[in-house]
Amino acid sequence: MSTRKTLRSLAEARRGVLVPGAFNALSARVIEDLGFEAIYVTGAGVTNMWFGLPDQGFMGLHEIADHTARIRDAVNLPLIVDADTGFGNALNVRHTVRVLERAGADCIQFEDQVAPKRCGHFSGKEVISTQEAVNKIKAAVDARTDPDLLIMARTDAAATLGFEAAIERAQKFSEAGADILFVEAVTTADEIRALPKRLHKPQLMNMVIGGKTPIFGAEELGGLGYGIVLYANAALQGALAGMQKALTVLRETKRVDEDPSLVAPFAERQRLVRKPELDALDARYAG
Repeated sequence: MSTRKTLRSLAEARRGVLVPGAFNALSARVIEDLGFEAIYVTGAGVTNMWFGLPDQGFMGLHEIADHTARIRDAVNLPLIVDADTGFGNALNVRHTVRVLERAGADCIQFEDQVAPKRCGHFSGKEVISTQEAVNKIKAAVDARTDPDLLIMARTDAAATLGFEAAIERAQKFSEAGADILFVEAVTTADEIRALPKRLHKPQLMNMVIGGKTPIFGAEELGGLGYGIVLYANAALQGALAGMQKALTVLRETKRVDEDPSLVAPFAERQRLVRKPELDALDARYAG
């Protein structure tokens, strides 16, 4: 089964499959190595780690396409790719789909914010008109050359127009052909419980550590009927904590030994970047 068909099956099973976010190829490799079933290529993570900037629309199409291609080359799992607002109007969305489909995306996510967008859990968001947002989803659906490529439609309207308006938008995105729906930054447990009852397409629920949405366990979300439970930046926040811990020890003690509670061992680092496999290939081609 192709990664695109696998992802569709995962979403349609509605069992709350956990999907961590990757911000580069090595973080994607770690996610795959730990047995997760799919990966989210995070725009916030790429912006934070690549530019050292907040998630406020600094990432462009070719940055996310480059990361997608490198991650696609590094892992075999399905990839959900964060394409922000599609980097412009409906025609830009069409171009974005063509570029990210070639780069190896299995699902492309678009949101309905005014550009430059903001993280879904920041204040000060604004959304475009419903009709413009619907037209962009239609453009995305029409642009794909592989019918198995999935389109995910995200709405940020709950923060600005209210929960009912967000549901109405999501339903219109569904009617426009979106395969997966994503109502971002709901703020109450009741709203989380209501969404699977109100919308019929598979849905993603975003668990932002420290964000505005209450944290639910993936098993409970699966029981409610969510297809995907996203932790877009758990790996990033864990990596930051690990870097701060290791470098604090280095600063204070003036040395760091190979302590597995502090740093990944040298051999583990080489395993994850597949040095043994490349060594075997090197020996094969040197004969």
